[in-house]
Amino acid sequence: MGLFTGIEISGSGLTAQRLRLDVIANNIANAETTRSGRTDPEGRSLPYRRQRVIFETRSPSFTSILKGRKSPIANGVRVKAIEADPRPFPFVYNPDHPDSDAQGYVRMPNVNIIEEMVDLISASRAYEANVSALNATKEMCIRALEIGHG
Repeated sequence: MGLFTGIEISGSGLTAQRLRLDVIANNIANAETTRSGRTDPEGRSLPYRRQRVIFETRSPSFTSILKGRKSPIANGVRVKAIEADPRPFPFVYNPDHPDSDAQGYVRMPNVNIIEEMVDLISASRAYEANVSALNATKEMCIRALEIGHG
């Protein structure tokens, strides 16, 4: 484990959580968007579909360890994908809405504001934890330099 491994791990976490915060903000902003620009097979406009971020660990492969090679960021996390939430769209009765069907129902986005707020708090706390870990690592590096200097 190198001197900067902790900084690399925290940095990858900060980057990943920042993207997660952006995706959550986009979900919240589009919670009422009934026209996303996509259409179903019948040609009807589809509402916004909630997006979610999938993480995976970033670690050196077993083969590279055996060969003594190390990747630039050997540890941490990275965004594997941003995928659409497959849950169905809820229907809301609103016959006055311009996108309502013949029965007066509107297909709404599959975004649950409460779920998004919980995810927002979780991502924010994870971001803060990575900042704290980064600061602690930075402080340890400074102290190590002070020991070597004095």
